[in-house]
Amino acid sequence: MTDEKDQIGFGFETRAIHAGQEPDPVTGAVIPPITLATTFAQDEVGKHGGFEYSRSGNPTRRALEVCVASLEGADFGSAFASGLAAEDAVLRGLLRAGDHLIIPDDAYGGTFRLVSQVLAESGVEWSAVDLTDSGALLAECRPSTKAIWVETPTNPMLTIIDIAAVAEFAHKNNARLIVDNTFATPYLQTPLALGADVVVHSSTKYIGGHSDVVGGFVATNDSEIGERIAFWQNAVGAVPSPFDCYLLLRGIKTLGVRMDRHCVNARAIAEMLNSHAAVDKVLWPGLPKHRGHDIAAQQMRGFGGMVSFIAAGGQDAALALAARTKVFTLAESLGAVESLIEHPALMTHATTADSPLAVDAALIRLSVGIETTSDLVEDLRAALDSVL
Repeated sequence: MTDEKDQIGFGFETRAIHAGQEPDPVTGAVIPPITLATTFAQDEVGKHGGFEYSRSGNPTRRALEVCVASLEGADFGSAFASGLAAEDAVLRGLLRAGDHLIIPDDAYGGTFRLVSQVLAESGVEWSAVDLTDSGALLAECRPSTKAIWVETPTNPMLTIIDIAAVAEFAHKNNARLIVDNTFATPYLQTPLALGADVVVHSSTKYIGGHSDVVGGFVATNDSEIGERIAFWQNAVGAVPSPFDCYLLLRGIKTLGVRMDRHCVNARAIAEMLNSHAAVDKVLWPGLPKHRGHDIAAQQMRGFGGMVSFIAAGGQDAALALAARTKVFTLAESLGAVESLIEHPALMTHATTADSPLAVDAALIRLSVGIETTSDLVEDLRAALDSVL
């Protein structure tokens, strides 16, 4: 839970640097120490300084939870060992056998695997729906629908979902709205303020920002959900180490300035792709022709650093292109300072093959980093020229 250290009233960048991170009261250290202890001394049975055992609570993790919750405008925040551990806590913590879950028809492959192969075995029913189509959403909603899962922008198609509209629909139908805010980050978008009940992050990505730590996060303003997630966090134990929490806190401090640069570079890349003969279609919500552009402009502070596109030459051209960049590194994951290129159909979204969520074999996904803009543009242009 957040406390007086959440820096209410201060701007995003100030809270990213200070929320939950007061100087050490003993030494005056500006950066709070990494608390590696697994257990904590008690004054007497049941009387202690707020910590008993590090799975249940740790000072470094507490600092991270206060900070990210503050950035999301949340009263409750829980950190997890990975983004999928956070997703699992939300979905298995809130859904029971016989409950129905709606997910996007272009959801992240890991989310699809968790829902279709793990939750389904527990008796949770699910449907994949185009969440930009209110009619399709209405048609698929059932009395047993207890939650709607939203990604916006989606991974990897960069689809934009109207969070406020889906939140209103969910609440009218006695369902909860869960938003994966990994791509946008709380710097660009705050789903709780738009009506979402829960926000989930793979903090491995933009929150960490340096490809050196794996983590996940859940934020909410609902006390019942917050307490349930905290219980699940302790009971299951999928918690990040103190050092992981320190790395995430370090990354958060520059989240605002990094996201500004990601957005600038992504725009330059998208505009170049938009006019290149080797590209059939560019998927970036900052382009006016993107079908979700107007909604993104309303609910986001910027359009993000993720860009996807369809290679004109099909899968062979896409694979050749992915192998020929020099600044863009061929690798999975996203959201860090270095630029990455990947082929979703055979990499991050391979688990969706032969399913309703299968992605185009010609699709390329870019995580645009913060390198020199012209270097990124020319690197990608040269690779595209080579496959014409």
